[in-house]
Amino acid sequence: MRALSFYKGKKVLVTGHTGFKGTWLCKILVNAGADVTGYSLKAPTNPNLFELSGIENEMSSIIGDIRDLEHLKQVFAEVQPEIVLHLAAQPIVRDSYKDPVYTYETNVMGTVNICECVRLNSCVKSFLNVTTDKVYHNNEWEWGYRENDPLDGYDPYSNSKSCSELVTHSYINSFFKENGIAVSTARAGNVIGGGDFANDRIIPDCIRAAMKGESIIVRNPHSTRPYQHVMEPLVVYLRIAKEQYEDIKYAGFYNVGPDDCDCVTTGELVDLFCNAWGEDQTWENRFMGGPHEANFLKLDCSKIKQVFGWSPRWHVEEAVRYTVEWAKAWVNGTDVSEVMDQQIREFMNKGE
Repeated sequence: MRALSFYKGKKVLVTGHTGFKGTWLCKILVNAGADVTGYSLKAPTNPNLFELSGIENEMSSIIGDIRDLEHLKQVFAEVQPEIVLHLAAQPIVRDSYKDPVYTYETNVMGTVNICECVRLNSCVKSFLNVTTDKVYHNNEWEWGYRENDPLDGYDPYSNSKSCSELVTHSYINSFFKENGIAVSTARAGNVIGGGDFANDRIIPDCIRAAMKGESIIVRNPHSTRPYQHVMEPLVVYLRIAKEQYEDIKYAGFYNVGPDDCDCVTTGELVDLFCNAWGEDQTWENRFMGGPHEANFLKLDCSKIKQVFGWSPRWHVEEAVRYTVEWAKAWVNGTDVSEVMDQQIREFMNKGE
């Protein structure tokens, strides 16, 4: 965990801390000795990783809506964070078709609110806005998107995240640069890992079916996505926030994605899951149409590899294996907090 020693004693505010990625991020930060405060709605699913992990007892957890600027201002005034990691979002593409207004309110105005609080509080030295690989105008071609490609997501979720990027860019140009606040955005792809109970995500769907002894239903087996374990981008977020805290020259816009070998079809991913789960688990193709979702999307991560010397630690097979390990531990009543601690140690040790 030497790579995370910077965070010992640092005041870190994480928005969206009750979500899947947010809980893993807080777990990593708490283990590193950070003074962590979270601001988020209640966990979006039942069961959920936030409650199962017991992380609430090791940090300050504030339940609040990212759309509530006045409440957010109070939190900043009380906590006085040095580092802000913004993960709060409405993150599901299909849900964004059902409720586009809420999606835009959360993902766009939520970003405005967090940027405004950063602007008003000189305690903040490093701010990272986490968006998505879906911010780009997707031509569905075989090349990875680079950080200077046009931002223009198709569906309400993807588009709202494109807007979130533009809001951040405007605040950088209008306020943060002259105030010397280091600000970056990070665009990550699909993550998998233990404790994701969301609807309309393929690995959680696989786990639910496997637990019931049912065949897995796959609605779009030929779509290609970059998959990585959830710790992969989280550790990169922490690296960006640290480096720009220490030297503002590292502030910028970064793609965070797996290697090309980890860009697999949904069908290939489910095959990996079935092999890892065992028990003769099967799946079936049930393409039934539905709202538009991209069929092919990947990132060019040359920049972050060049700037930070970064490379992925776990490939997709390992990511699936560790996800299944967590799920089976949970099913068997094992303390998932200990499983997370062990997986974090193994992940960090691989990079040291």
